[in-house]
Amino acid sequence: MSTTPSQTVRVLYTAEATATGGRKGHGRTSDGRLDVDFSSPTEMGGDGGPGTNPEQLFATGFAACFQNAIMSVARRRNLAVDDSIVTARVGIGPIENRFGLTAELDVKLPSIHDRALAEELVAGADRRCPYTNAVRGNIDVTITLLDPPAPD
Repeated sequence: MSTTPSQTVRVLYTAEATATGGRKGHGRTSDGRLDVDFSSPTEMGGDGGPGTNPEQLFATGFAACFQNAIMSVARRRNLAVDDSIVTARVGIGPIENRFGLTAELDVKLPSIHDRALAEELVAGADRRCPYTNAVRGNIDVTITLLDPPAPD
């Protein structure tokens, strides 16, 4: 089964990973750079073991991608936001007769003291980031721009 996107993607890079054993198994990328054991969180009835889980991996990727999108939007405006920080939280839980995800992104832009400008950068990143574009309309995503520190 496949879906057809509204536009064709010119693929520049493809990540490949294989999982065995589901949420209590193992995952590894084809190049060996990521090689992890999985364990299920106790909140989901799991053992809470030392392994990671798909939600942690998704949150890490989402945070990195969204931050990169902010940096790209800022660069186009000749701004540097290398001190930016994005924290992602990905939740999982039952919805109707299946499981669903939620995502929250907290964005800090310490070097941007103009709130309107910071909001423009975040909005631009929301339009640019492949993760937000992939999940738009599919899961609830909340993006919060945290207040910058007071100027020195």
